[in-house]
Amino acid sequence: MGTATAQTLGELARVVGGSVDGDATMAITGVAGIREAQPGDITFVAHHKYLRALQASKASAVILDRRTPADRPAIRVDQPYLAFATLLTHYYPRPRPAPGIREPVTLGKRVQVGKDVTLFPLVTLGDDVTLGDAVVLYPGVFVGSGSSIGDHTVIYPNVSIYDRVSIGRRVVIQAGAVLGSDGFGYVQGPDGRHHKIPQVGGIRIEDDVEIGANVCIDRATVGETIIRRGTKIDNLVHIAHNVEVGEDNLLLAHVGISGSCRLGTHVTLAGQVGLIDHVTVGDNATIIAQSGIAKDVETNAVMAGTVAMPHGLWRRVQVAIPRLPELLRTVRALEQRIAALEASLARATKDTHDG
Repeated sequence: MGTATAQTLGELARVVGGSVDGDATMAITGVAGIREAQPGDITFVAHHKYLRALQASKASAVILDRRTPADRPAIRVDQPYLAFATLLTHYYPRPRPAPGIREPVTLGKRVQVGKDVTLFPLVTLGDDVTLGDAVVLYPGVFVGSGSSIGDHTVIYPNVSIYDRVSIGRRVVIQAGAVLGSDGFGYVQGPDGRHHKIPQVGGIRIEDDVEIGANVCIDRATVGETIIRRGTKIDNLVHIAHNVEVGEDNLLLAHVGISGSCRLGTHVTLAGQVGLIDHVTVGDNATIIAQSGIAKDVETNAVMAGTVAMPHGLWRRVQVAIPRLPELLRTVRALEQRIAALEASLARATKDTHDG
């Protein structure tokens, strides 16, 4: 996965803040995975289980931690995976389209557009929309009235941003996402019919958030639905009205968060996790895939299962499940033996009294 521009191993070590173990003058032309790497590439090992794969790798150099033995020239760092990501960005920066407006574009009244903005065809901006500097809106993006988008934010094709949505700086929103659709709010009347509760609030997306393809984030009933700084949201996630997601969360695919939940900082929700409404999840909590959360989760907890239980208990339950038929047979046999012993003891007691 090489490029036309070669750099020395020493130069790359300075990019990632590492040290060179071996030939610092070696030319590196690209960055690649351990199995895909070719001569001229640098790869990485972040876990000892990949050392065998490294032995077979064609990579000319490797990124390692400070202690793992090297079988070829290496860059030593504290976090190899982070250094790998840094070099990927260094070698393969995401191209930025040239600034300008590509017609046809629809602009509402009192639209404010910053410097070096790129608007692709079929972008629609409602009234009183504000775009910061260097914003990129790809084809088919709709931005509703009163919404704002911060500097250096990139929004990919066919994203729908409803009215009164505030988006911060350096946000990335992948294709097909919907921000600001009505929250699922209904009240049942005496006639048994469901009457809509107007959803008149907004959404606030803070700086450095990334939102995956086809994510849906509902506007608040009143107030705001909030996604705080640095949170990363995978594809196909649903976040309901009035949810507050804390800083630096990871929300993986198919997560569903019901209304008015509160997530602390550095929370991880793995794939297909579901939260009922009004749940609070503490800082640094991790919820294992396909778990269902029906009550508050403490800080630093690791939860799993439906309904979720402490992860250690869940693991013991999973180990026990395949043995249940055998355990049931054992219990029945023990019950029969106990019954036989009790009967024998009763007869012996009777014989003693009779004697």
